[in-house]
Amino acid sequence: MSRESDRIFARIAARYDLLNRILSFGQEQNWRRRGIAFLPEGRVLDLGSGTGAAAPVLAEFDVVALDPVREMLALSPIPDRVAGLGEHLPFADGSFDGVFSAYVFRNLTSIPETLAEIRRVLRPGGVAVIVDLGRPKSRVLAAVHRAASAVFLPLAGLIAGAPKDYWYLHRSLDKLPPAERLYEGCPLVFERVWRMGPLGFVYATILRKP
Repeated sequence: MSRESDRIFARIAARYDLLNRILSFGQEQNWRRRGIAFLPEGRVLDLGSGTGAAAPVLAEFDVVALDPVREMLALSPIPDRVAGLGEHLPFADGSFDGVFSAYVFRNLTSIPETLAEIRRVLRPGGVAVIVDLGRPKSRVLAAVHRAASAVFLPLAGLIAGAPKDYWYLHRSLDKLPPAERLYEGCPLVFERVWRMGPLGFVYATILRKP
């Protein structure tokens, strides 16, 4: 993750999950669950695990939680926690049957390096599921969503006591191209992407290691 986002998440760690539930209208776990349904059985890396919010929907897996922000990991209920970066995963080749990542990729320093690392730590046939936020595909809907997030994300920041930090999160939604283009040509096999949430601003992508 970027140093800027690391500092932000360290400051807002204690309130992060509550704010996510409010901003997603209580749907963030449902969006995770829809992606997790595609993971194979076995050992799963929760990449960018944060406070371990995905723990309830990953309960049937052997989960390793990884995050660069120790303040977030300290709040996680997942027993196996590792501080580290997606760009330099501290695991041996072929360590996992699946990799799950939710609401993380737009904050990475290097998506290509992270995808290469995911491929390395996956076993053959392993699956990566990436859930994240972005702008809707339609230019009109993207403009509507941009105007709305410019109001609501700083307002959420006021609740968290960090309005400037949540302005960064608003900007991060414009950082990347649509998921339909973002994962083209990546080192994993692109299987599918679908949209969720109001205006389709949430996406889930399924990638597989040959």
